[in-house]
Amino acid sequence: MSRLAIIGAGSWGAALAITLAPRFSSVALWARLPERAAEISAARENRRYLPGAVLPANVEVSSDLRIILKSGRIVLMVVPSKYLRTAAADVREYAEPGALFVSAVKGIEEGTLARMSSVLTDVLGDQLSTPVAVLSGPTFAKEVAAGEPAAVVVACSEIRVAEHLQQAFSTSCLRLYTTDDMIGVEIGAALKNVIAIGAGICQGLGLGGNSVAALVTRGLAEITRLAVAMGGEPRTLAGLAGLGDLVLTTTGDLSRNRFVGVELGRGKNISDVLGSMTMVAEGVPTCRAAHVLGQRFAVDLPIINKMNEILYESKDARVAMRELMDRPLTRE
Repeated sequence: MSRLAIIGAGSWGAALAITLAPRFSSVALWARLPERAAEISAARENRRYLPGAVLPANVEVSSDLRIILKSGRIVLMVVPSKYLRTAAADVREYAEPGALFVSAVKGIEEGTLARMSSVLTDVLGDQLSTPVAVLSGPTFAKEVAAGEPAAVVVACSEIRVAEHLQQAFSTSCLRLYTTDDMIGVEIGAALKNVIAIGAGICQGLGLGGNSVAALVTRGLAEITRLAVAMGGEPRTLAGLAGLGDLVLTTTGDLSRNRFVGVELGRGKNISDVLGSMTMVAEGVPTCRAAHVLGQRFAVDLPIINKMNEILYESKDARVAMRELMDRPLTRE
């Protein structure tokens, strides 16, 4: 029943504050902009990203990290991947000694190609008394905030840390499983967003279930190949952080990345699609990072590579699909 600090008041940060509030004496939710923090605090809901989901009474909202991090025994990072390094640097200045850091961020840092836990470890350094942990799995913020049952994975290189968080975070609506496979969990979490854009393209092109099923299945094969090449375990990608998250993101109507794909399949420009969105589609920057990772680890990623061409080289989606189907035949 200690204090939980959540860094990031978007839809997922707000949903986690709502579902985890009963497990802690208080929850401190950080919003970057003072006016946004004041708005959420006054309305007791995030009307911009998660309308209708009411924050419990023990959730405090502020833009002041000194207030948010005071006495915070667990610090849960829930910012977009491109802001994580900056946010972590700010948090480092005010975090309580011995605080346990958890990443709920899905992505790969462009440039460094670092996983999100590696970014936190790099920035926080000797501030950490325990290894960074990761929270991931098939979840839509709206459904978690509504109290619908969900299952996720908490990963840490020290399994005792994962087990501690499992006990701290588990509720009647949120079930946690543990693993020490950080690589498998984070690569699965990041790359599923890329495949989700591809699944959306299939829908936008007017293709049916056969096409989506093929893309999702072969997409999982690519994610698994890369994760294993980087040191992950195949079984992780068959679980919640891999297959589970992939199925949800590629088929669910609430998926932002799938939405991007649908609009691309309908012929819209990527800049226009992203400009029309209020929330971040992590699969877009992750696609380029995954493409480079495939080259670095000499892993064949045909779907991800074609997605990179569509997003960054203006490749026509129908042409990309045809080229995928015309590749040399192989064994599964």
